[in-house]
Amino acid sequence: MTSRTQTEPPFVPLRNGGWATRRTPLWVFAALAVVGVGVFLVSLSHKPSPSQRASDLAGYFGDVKAGIGSCAAGLHDSENAYGQVTGGDTAHTKTAEAVFTYGGSNCTLASNQALTDFASYQVTESLASLNLDTADNDVITWSFDSTAAQQDMLAVLRAETPAARASAQATLRTGLAALDKQRAAIYAVWTAAKNATGATGTFPDLPTWQPPSS
Repeated sequence: MTSRTQTEPPFVPLRNGGWATRRTPLWVFAALAVVGVGVFLVSLSHKPSPSQRASDLAGYFGDVKAGIGSCAAGLHDSENAYGQVTGGDTAHTKTAEAVFTYGGSNCTLASNQALTDFASYQVTESLASLNLDTADNDVITWSFDSTAAQQDMLAVLRAETPAARASAQATLRTGLAALDKQRAAIYAVWTAAKNATGATGTFPDLPTWQPPSS
């Protein structure tokens, strides 16, 4: 008999294991560790210079002035108008009342976009340790209380009896005392920041004022 011609390939047993994998060389992990340590050390050593911090603080004061400046100027105008009218210039009472109303509204977030923008202001990283965020919150509180003080001025001028006038004046003096206290706290933080950075220049103006007794 003749044997059958084999048409199928010969049987080859399959391997028991899976696909072979290439192992990452150990030197790769060592290199990555060195790079990570280097980045960490660089981040620790990269601290802003004193001159850079002083420059950043000057920029911060400029930003505060941009945010609170129009409110502070309005309060100053109201104080002048109040002093003139209570000093005897009653012909300008209506003008003074308009000044109080405008100045008071300009110290609110709803009416002052610059103040609204400052309410979400973020201090730069180089100044993060100087407690300036606390001063910023106090500046916003100062603006709110400036509105109240100007409303108190309006109440004095519109008082119809001596007793009502005396009560309104007492309320005004209390409000102004609160403003002065806030101003002192803000300036204390700013003074410490200036001392820490060696910065020069003046603070953003937050008016302080003693009203006439009459």
